[in-house]
Formats: sequence, C-alpha cells, structure tokens
Amino acid sequence: MPIRSRLNKSGKAEWDMERNKVLQNRFILSELIKKGIRLKYRRSYLGIIWSLLEPLLTMIVLTIVFGMLMGVHDRAFPVYILSGRLLYGFYSQSTTTALKSIRANSAMIKKVYVPKVLYPLSGVLYNFIIFLISLIVLAGVSAVLGVRPTMYLFQMLVPLFVLLLLSIGTGLILSTVGVFFRDMEYLWGVVLMLIMYTCAVFYLPEKLLNSRFGWVLKVNPLYCVISNFRSAIFGEWMNWKYLVYSFTFSIVSILIGALLFYKNEDKFILHI
Repeated sequence: MPIRSRLNKSGKAEWDMERNKVLQNRFILSELIKKGIRLKYRRSYLGIIWSLLEPLLTMIVLTIVFGMLMGVHDRAFPVYILSGRLLYGFYSQSTTTALKSIRANSAMIKKVYVPKVLYPLSGVLYNFIIFLISLIVLAGVSAVLGVRPTMYLFQMLVPLFVLLLLSIGTGLILSTVGVFFRDMEYLWGVVLMLIMYTCAVFYLPEKLLNSRFGWVLKVNPLYCVISNFRSAIFGEWMNWKYLVYSFTFSIVSILIGALLFYKNEDKFILHI
C-alpha cells in the first residue's frame, strides 16, 4: 500500500477516535467552554463588551494610519479592515489558547480523567463564540458606512466554517508540540506576525497579487478565507480556488493534528 494512502487512513482513524471522545463528553466540553469564557473576562469591568470595543478601536486606528499612508479614500475601507482584523484576531487567539491549553490545565489533567483533546478544542470553540458576538460590530459599521447586505451575504457561512476547521487543525498540532517544546509559545507569536502581514488585513492586495510575490498571499490559507469572507460582505462571488485550497488545507491539518495528538497524549503527563 502506498505511504500516502496509509497516512490518510491512519489520520482518518485517529480523527474518528478523537471525534467519538468529543461526542461522548459533550457535557464536559460545554462546561470547559463556559469556564473559558468566564476566565477570559474575570476581573474585567467591561467584560464581553470589550470584545466589541477592541476591534472597533483597532479599526479606527488602522483606518487613520493606513488610509492616510496608502491614500485610500473609499468610504468602505474601514469595513475592509475590520473584516480582516476580526477573522485574523480569532485565528490568532484561538490557536494561541489551544497551544497553551494542555499546560494551562495540567492540574486537572493530573487529578481527573478527561479526554485531553477537549482542552484545545474548547479553547478554539469558546473563542469562536466570542468572535461570532464581535461580528455585531461589523454589522453595525457596515450599516453606518452604507455597505448594504446582498444575496451574497449568505455565503459568508462557508469561509466561517473553513476558518473554524483551520483553527481546530492548527490548534491540535500546536497543543501537541507545545507540551514537548515550550519555546513554541514564543515562536508561534513570530509566525502569527508573518501570517498577519500575508493576510492583507490592513492593505489592498491587488498590486502584490499581480506581482511575482503574489504566491506569498495565495499559499496562506487564512488569506484565502479572509478574501472569501470579504467577497460575501461586499457582494461578490467567492473565489472557488481559494475555497478548495483553504478547505483542503484545513482538513489535512485536522487529520495531522488528530494523528499527532492521539499518538502523544499518553506522554503529556510526563512533560507538564
């Protein structure tokens, strides 16, 4: 049997095992999600309202700075920036939370048996819930600036779903590597910076896409997701090549992440 076929079958088997664990422990997963949301806003006066204010304030700053630098006077430019900022922000926060999840819950792991995959998964999911709430800001800003919804708006569900899959896959990989390699927390911060600059969060990518460096954006699955999400906002069809690529990348990352996690989760107790 070819090596690739064996890897695909092995990865699918591990993913099925991890999925069954999640389904059998839905109540524990929901409690971990609630706990994550409570801890995120513990001792915060604004609480979850900050998840609405932070992207709004960031949008204002980026619009002023980069709008002036690039000479962009389009009334909808703040919506362009905010949409990219929200999606990148979720990916950054959810994957970072997943990366730290095993070590952050080391005391519980040592005392109570809970399927370990629930920790990184809950980290991604509770950040996704907060992210969905923050989309209220995007809707409000779009209404104020005259970006009206069209029939294409419904297709935003597709890139949002792909974004969730991509975050879960990346989170599983990082949570495993982070147990054995503590410096991954610092390295991932650097990688996230590189990802941000290749996501066209605050600049228009047309010139770069048409240059010889256009591949830098196109190989970034998060850029493909953000681009398709923006298409839904501004009333355009999605780029199907971007969709196929980002979806395939997400599924592969989940399979690899599930395989790595399942093969190494019994060793976690020795390193936390």
